[in-house]
Formats: sequence, C-alpha cells, structure tokens
Amino acid sequence: MTKGRAVWQPYGTRVGNGPRIEEINKQGHPLWGMWASIMIKSELIQKLVEENPHLYQRDVERIVATVFDEITDALSNGDRVELRGFGAFSVRHRPARSGRNPRTGEAVEVDEKVVPYFKTGKDLRERLND
Repeated sequence: MTKGRAVWQPYGTRVGNGPRIEEINKQGHPLWGMWASIMIKSELIQKLVEENPHLYQRDVERIVATVFDEITDALSNGDRVELRGFGAFSVRHRPARSGRNPRTGEAVEVDEKVVPYFKTGKDLRERLND
C-alpha cells in the first residue's frame, strides 16, 4: 500500500501498520459513518423480503433487478428517470478536456464522458433534514 493513499479496508482489518478499523471508529474517524452505513443490493432484497413475507425471495430479487435494469436502460438511452418524492436520475455530458497525470505532471487529453447524475426529490430532502 502506498503511503498517503486512502484505501477502503473491510471491517476488522488493519490500515497499513495502524489500528484496526473498529479502533479508528472508537476514535471518531470522520469517514467511518460513510463506510458503516452503506446498504448493498442483497441487504435491500433481504429487508424487502422481511417486510413482505407473502413474497418469495426470488420474486423480490427479480423485481429489484428489473427496476435497476429499467433505470439503467433509460439512462443509456439518454432519458431521465423521475421517482416522485425520491429523486431523478439523468445523465450529464462532460466535454473533452486537458488534464494532468498526477504522478508525472505530464499533460494528458481526457475524452468526453457521459456520467450518471442523481438529484434528490423534495420529500427525500425534507425527510433527511428533519
């Protein structure tokens, strides 16, 4: 591991020769909250299965996969996906530009890109700030 580089480590592992992640958490590391509060897709599916016992897990997996696939397909076609009260997914076009290689300082041409963008809805913003 390169000195000075931020690298995510699984819970219970050491960062370089330093303390374990849980020890950093006890010290109040400012980035810990970001790492500890991530919900992955399988956890979302499990939560939905627990809250809807009348649905089979395989059906919930299919529903979640379909929703994500439809959002992805719409974005790849350049469309905007709006979920009222939650937010809107869209794409942003970044033009080509000149950049710098941070290691050598050499000028590098960066190609144009299309990147996903998410804007929170009013209801979600209000709920987060209450």
